[in-house]
Amino acid sequence: MADYVLLDGVRTWYEKRGDGDPLVLLHPGGAGVDVRAFGPNLGPLAAQFCVYTPERRAHGHTPDMPGPITFDAMAQDTIAFMETVVGRRAHVVGSSDGAIVGLLVALRRPDLIDRLVLVAGVFHFSGWLPHVIDPNNQPPEFLARLYEEVSQDGAGHYQVVVDKLARMHLEEPALEADDLGEVRSRTLVMVGDDDEVRLEHALAIYRGIPDAELMVVPGTSHGLLVEKPDLCSDVILAFLIDDPVPTMAPIRRKASS
Repeated sequence: MADYVLLDGVRTWYEKRGDGDPLVLLHPGGAGVDVRAFGPNLGPLAAQFCVYTPERRAHGHTPDMPGPITFDAMAQDTIAFMETVVGRRAHVVGSSDGAIVGLLVALRRPDLIDRLVLVAGVFHFSGWLPHVIDPNNQPPEFLARLYEEVSQDGAGHYQVVVDKLARMHLEEPALEADDLGEVRSRTLVMVGDDDEVRLEHALAIYRGIPDAELMVVPGTSHGLLVEKPDLCSDVILAFLIDDPVPTMAPIRRKASS
């Protein structure tokens, strides 16, 4: 089922698939990137959960809004979506920019999130490899075509969104490592071993969140969810469904074992 919901002036498009406990998927960012990025993963996840896939402002079917695009605004939009449409505590899986949005929601509204999966995201813009946030980089042409296929703002608005997102990525997010200690959800941190996120930064997220687990997916890049979809979906499902196992020789978790 696809529908729109008006959230504080943002006409937000979303789909709902499957039955069971609610799971909100927060797609990667970038002009031309939307929930289609979860294509290989959606079937397995919707077989176990009631999956909600909102598209954020200026992404996919959801139109842009006047003014800059910020992670703060998108986090507020997501909070409004979870309160209004989901209506209860839910699991959240976010990829890339969606992981940043999910992290901000977890910090601001821990009551809304049960288990949290952060795929290839950062807590500070310095966590990206230097070339990733170069404002002189132009998106690949296929993203413009994807944008034109569904955007409510029309093809002529594409460069406007590209410029807004370039500015955002140069300055945001700007959390401190100490902020991660406020995340209350059990969290899975996932990253490709050849990701656009610095591996040291992914480790900092894992070490900073009190109840975190880490998965480095071998042989993958920033597109790990589509490069090894079966492996990634299996790992995410096991994390969301199963309880933690008691480990034989805990070190980091020794105090709570």
